[in-house]
Amino acid sequence: MTFCQLKWLVLVFLITFNSFLNAMDTQQAILVIDQGTTSTRALLFSPSAEILTESRRDVTQHYPEPGWVEQDALAIFEDTLACIHELFEKSSLSPKDIKGIGITNQRETTVVWDKRTGEPVYNAIVWQDRRTSDYCRSLEPHADLIQSKTGLVIDPYFSASKIRWILDHIDGAPELAEQGHLLFGTIDTWLIWKFTGQHVTDITNASRTQLANINTLDWDQDLLNLFGIPDKMLPNIKSNHGHFGKIDAAFLGHSLPILASAGDQQAALIGQGCFSKGMTKSTLGTGCFIMTNTGDQPLQSTHKLLTTVAYQIQGTTHYALEGSIFNAGTVVNWLKDNLNFFNTSQESEQALHTSTRDDILFVPAFTGLGAPYWSSSARGSIFGLDRSTTKADITKAGLDALCYQSEDLKQAIEQDGAPLSLLRVDGGMAKNETLLHRMADICQVTVEQAATAESTALGAFYLAALELKWFDSVEAISNTLKPNKIFEPAMSAKKQQALYAHWQQAVKACLLQAETP
Repeated sequence: MTFCQLKWLVLVFLITFNSFLNAMDTQQAILVIDQGTTSTRALLFSPSAEILTESRRDVTQHYPEPGWVEQDALAIFEDTLACIHELFEKSSLSPKDIKGIGITNQRETTVVWDKRTGEPVYNAIVWQDRRTSDYCRSLEPHADLIQSKTGLVIDPYFSASKIRWILDHIDGAPELAEQGHLLFGTIDTWLIWKFTGQHVTDITNASRTQLANINTLDWDQDLLNLFGIPDKMLPNIKSNHGHFGKIDAAFLGHSLPILASAGDQQAALIGQGCFSKGMTKSTLGTGCFIMTNTGDQPLQSTHKLLTTVAYQIQGTTHYALEGSIFNAGTVVNWLKDNLNFFNTSQESEQALHTSTRDDILFVPAFTGLGAPYWSSSARGSIFGLDRSTTKADITKAGLDALCYQSEDLKQAIEQDGAPLSLLRVDGGMAKNETLLHRMADICQVTVEQAATAESTALGAFYLAALELKWFDSVEAISNTLKPNKIFEPAMSAKKQQALYAHWQQAVKACLLQAETP
């Protein structure tokens, strides 16, 4: 080799190596907005699904009357923007490094705003709110129609009755709605509209409003007529990944595309890789939500579960059966904040070690009971108290309640024809491994703890990543997922049956109390 050839070889190497270094310096990320019931968060994910950094703001709950739960929608938007700015302050990345945004949100929470001013006409009415119980009871003659079209039972949980309440109680609202000045949205729609000016939602959030037909995947005129809601108020429905608009550059100094959106529980299903029929996840957060993928056909429940859209990905729609437990993490928060039983939520785990009492039962119906009971008038009850009862005993009963209610849902799912032998668990309470042991025993199933508690945000990331072609299929996503720990049931079936029968008696007593004038 001549000196001239060697010189050129070295030059080519240096150019190639410099290009490699430049490529290494160029980072790419997806920004996820995770707007939940108790917190608003922003997270940056690398292409390998690693969380690079995150920021958080707590959401203030307002309780103007018993059973009412509200939030400030403008504050939610402002906190979302603040979280994003803080994210970039903490990170070496800039908005120019972000390839797209995924959004996941608390479902059913309802915002109605005047599109001329961008101001809500009332506080956001949260999914836990029960103010429309009487109105919902008046709709009972239409229960079969509503369930056949939406897969949902009649309950204040869903958005439609909340919209109706706002139209009935805010001066001038019906006229403004008919004139096309008022817009409705769940939190995803509200944030997208504030950031982009686009009035859109995704099919999973739409399927929880009680206004969308899960068979046609569009708004249903019969339901709109039944609830008296003008179609002018409703957003356009999109699949879970695509183009939802671009965040105006005025907010971040750079325009960013929103590429994905999904309700929090469906996002967790995706984040847990439950893409095949029969796969089931449970998210243990503010509430507990168990969701089973039922494939490409909706399975109508005969045991008071909800039939809902699981996702619409790459042109394919999957459905799910879902059971909702309204109070999970809220039980721990109540014991901590209202009763001062302990200083941090993590301390509650110790109660499962120090208390051995199974005779104390806590039915935490703070905002009624969800599936499979659907009693909006039920309220929390504790049974079996005596002079020897300790804080640990009551705390254990509160945690056990989550396991017993999960067994309620498991039995309903199986009776609807979807056998359940494996439960993939995520959410903040899934960090409590003693609780997961207890859940495996009470539910007599294998419990898999997700590698990350952030399955909801991870699901939004995966949806945006599919749109960016970082993954070419849901199978490619599944191949990246491994459980953190696996918990097998150790309790005998005979003992489990005795404990569960005791729980059922407590629930019956609670429901009977709710029926007493």
